[in-house]
Amino acid sequence: MAVGQVKQVDFWLTNLDKSALFQQQSGLPFQKLGHNTVIETPVVSINSKKKCQEIDGFGFTLTGGSAQHLTGMSKAARATLLKELFSTAGNGIGMAYLRVSIGASDLNEKVFSYDDLPRGQTDPEMQHFDLGPDHNDVIPILKEILAINPKLKILGSPWSPPVWMKDNGDTRGGSLKPEWYDAYARYFVRYIREMKKEGIRIDAITVQNEPLHLGNNPSLLMLAKDQAIFVKSHLGPAFEKAKIDTKIIIYDHNADKPEYPISILDDPGAKKYIDGSAFHLYGGTIDALSKVHDAHPDRHIYFTEQWMGAPGNFAKDFPNHIKNLTIGATRNWARTVLEWNLSSNPQNRPFTDRGGCDRCLGGVTIDGDKVTRNAAYYVVAHASKFVLPGSVRIASGTNATIGRGPDEKLLNVAFLRPDGKKVLIVLNDSDTVKKFTIQDGESFVVTNLKAGSVGTFVW
Repeated sequence: MAVGQVKQVDFWLTNLDKSALFQQQSGLPFQKLGHNTVIETPVVSINSKKKCQEIDGFGFTLTGGSAQHLTGMSKAARATLLKELFSTAGNGIGMAYLRVSIGASDLNEKVFSYDDLPRGQTDPEMQHFDLGPDHNDVIPILKEILAINPKLKILGSPWSPPVWMKDNGDTRGGSLKPEWYDAYARYFVRYIREMKKEGIRIDAITVQNEPLHLGNNPSLLMLAKDQAIFVKSHLGPAFEKAKIDTKIIIYDHNADKPEYPISILDDPGAKKYIDGSAFHLYGGTIDALSKVHDAHPDRHIYFTEQWMGAPGNFAKDFPNHIKNLTIGATRNWARTVLEWNLSSNPQNRPFTDRGGCDRCLGGVTIDGDKVTRNAAYYVVAHASKFVLPGSVRIASGTNATIGRGPDEKLLNVAFLRPDGKKVLIVLNDSDTVKKFTIQDGESFVVTNLKAGSVGTFVW
């Protein structure tokens, strides 16, 4: 970095006491390291020559309930909110990635698939396939979002196949019958094609949301060996035959079972169809993502879901998600970091019976045209506005300085954007104010963060 070209670092701050909520601060002037420069604070340094994974984007899941809340707003209020969420201009936070459910999730009013039939009937050729309820909310909202950001990437995840394909005849639990593996592959193909007809490109799908969790309604048990067979012999070939370029992502569950995706990727016949593995963090530790990356470095890693519980605890939730997701997941090779539901209403409805989430707090709470921004909104904003798609994570860390070792409480991650700008996100994970130095080559700047505060620095 040439000192003459860069005069200051832009700085955005959030404090735990909410005295600053994703608020731009005064620019920080760069200084040049000299032979006699003595740095007396901990140093967070970056190395843009060491490049890691490319970033696809940060965002949320647009659940059926989230879309319903948005459609209930006045047209003008909704347009204003969507522009704030999906544009990088002005006060926009520029979300670039969304997850949607293929059929209902547990945050829909009712459970449905796209091929529901009277008991005893089947439809292997998908003659009755219909996007159904999504025509009322998810699809119209996606079209409005795409008008703001046409480059938005969308990930589709199923909570359950149609009931007639399952061995328990129920929306909750049970497994996919092997005789319907081909039919279910056709179901995915139809979904992608029908969404394309609506002008909505599905960039990727996961094979099953939380395949080891049967408590949701809807849900499905899909063991690793079964997912491997389904991808290898049915879904992959169906996509290939239909010339579909939508990415296939496996697992989509907690970080406590890295062996699940690894075992599937160990099968070359399945691996050839797979783009990568997706994770949640309701179990395990975030470094499990690196175990999967290290086992198969030629396949990608995605972080696709983490919820915050209502009524919310900003002082706990905000730094926890920055630490484990924004910083933790990306430092462990994730190309996306997605929070759970984009929006909720004051009653945290809708949710399905027999296993829907009754306290999932949205990134924003929508009450008529009134919008309340919750902790997850600020978690996403600190990255999404600045770490644009195509950015690459670069090396960063705290260095030992004279008389002190590295400061392990200054958690950080850095990115190099396509336009050449650099982004550094820092969390003060201690209970005291931290003064520190940001160093980039021969240039440095000194700043500080209160306990639990987060700063995004751009230059």
